[in-house]
Amino acid sequence: MRAVWKGTIGFGTYAIPVKAYSATEERTVPLHQVHEPDGGRVRVKWVCEVDGAEVPAAEIAKGHPVPNGDVVLLTGRDFASLLGPTTQSMDVVGFTPAEQVDPTYFARTYYLEPEPSGTKPYVLLSEALQQSGRIAIVKVTLRQRETLGALRVRDQVILLETMLWPDEVRRPDFPFLHEDVDLRRGELRNAVSLIEDLTQDFDPGRYTDHYREALEALIQAKLDGDDVLQPTAAEQADGVTRLLAALQQSAVEADRAPVEKAKKAADKARQARTRAKRASSSAKTS
Repeated sequence: MRAVWKGTIGFGTYAIPVKAYSATEERTVPLHQVHEPDGGRVRVKWVCEVDGAEVPAAEIAKGHPVPNGDVVLLTGRDFASLLGPTTQSMDVVGFTPAEQVDPTYFARTYYLEPEPSGTKPYVLLSEALQQSGRIAIVKVTLRQRETLGALRVRDQVILLETMLWPDEVRRPDFPFLHEDVDLRRGELRNAVSLIEDLTQDFDPGRYTDHYREALEALIQAKLDGDDVLQPTAAEQADGVTRLLAALQQSAVEADRAPVEKAKKAADKARQARTRAKRASSSAKTS
């Protein structure tokens, strides 16, 4: 794994040096958008809507649109000025019972690995969080943006859960929430009993991605049946055509060269005879 962040967990007199690694990755079958007739890859081009020109990456900036149609241009220097004096510190701002944090607030998960010099305070923090049943609330700058986070422990490793800000979590407002739904005690008791009977320990290995397996099998079946396109075939054929045309042109020019050479020689001889006649005429006149 490659570290995506290096810094320290800071609280009180402690400054624990750590490295952060992405704890998750999506496993998908790679699929591209292609041109159906020949399988050629369809590429996205960044085009300016003002002049219609394709924009190179070096000229792409960020801008904030305002209602009148103007755009406030923001540069890398502008964004850098918004960050704190250090982006390498994960500051603990408090602790809270784990059950009080709704998982809806969690965005991404990172493993935190201690640097060798910070192993002992790292283990101390890990044990303290586990025994207290608390998680640490932190602020950290990741990917040039300050974010709220929570430190929790899993298998002795401290995890950083980046969190959404309160105004980024939508509030549900469905019609049934404003209705009085009458539930009978017997119905509820039966539902609870059924859930308890079906309850078992969570084992993520028990579940598989059947769609991905089916897609991989479908692709393999098409490969086995040679049901494929060759996106470069048209380009290669065009290249062959251009090469043959170039060779033919070279052959024509090669055949034409002796004729042209003879013609030039005849022209030179004719011009020499003309000059000789003129010289002879001039001599007789004299």
